[in-house]
Order: sequence, then C-alpha cells, then structure tokens
Amino acid sequence: MIRTLLGVAAAAFVVGCASQSTEPAMSRDTAMGKVLADSKGMTLYTFDKDVAGKSNCNGQCAVNWPPLMASVDAKAMGPWSVVTRDDGSRQWAYKGLPVYGWVKDGKPGDTTGEGVNGVWRVAKP
Repeated sequence: MIRTLLGVAAAAFVVGCASQSTEPAMSRDTAMGKVLADSKGMTLYTFDKDVAGKSNCNGQCAVNWPPLMASVDAKAMGPWSVVTRDDGSRQWAYKGLPVYGWVKDGKPGDTTGEGVNGVWRVAKP
C-alpha cells in the first residue's frame, strides 16, 4: 500500500514537472504567417482592450473567446506569464498579454478571429 502511494505521488510529481518544462502554446504556420496555437493547433488571439497582466474579456466575451487557461501550479517561463482573471481562475499570457481561442475557428490553422470588431489580433511569436 505505501509503495503504491509513493509510486502515485512520484508519478504526479513527474507529470507536474513535465508540464512546467514546456511552453503552454506552440508556433504554427498559417495563411497569416506564424501564429501562436494551443495544444490542439488552434490559433490564439490577443484582445486590444486588455492591458499587460490583466484580462478584460469576461462573461459572454470569454464564451466566444475562451481564455487559454493555466493550472493552479503553472509558473511563468520565458515570454509566458500567468494572470489571474476576475473570477479567480488563471490564464496564460504571452509577453504580458492574455491569450484566447476563438469559437468560430473550425480547424487548426484557421485565423478567422483576426480583426473581429477591430479589437482582436492573432498572437504572433
């Protein structure tokens, strides 16, 4: 029993460490050039109404533009940081600006959110 619990704890520690050694997004080629994308290859965006370290996309905005969420133990790395949202959840930010997906992008590499309402931009590495 103790050996099993120690094995589970060790596995959890390794998984936690592994998740901290990789950046939360990747770069991918699109029709708009290189953009940041989530683990599924979906394009990430920034919101002109955000300020460094603060998300201003809440409520229905966050339904349409899902934040790239960070785990409770996520830590800043390189150009990536973590911001606390108004509801207390945590979101990844790239060079200080929170990043989001867009519900109308249908497949990896889509960039249909660029320029929406004049305030959404693809996130570029």
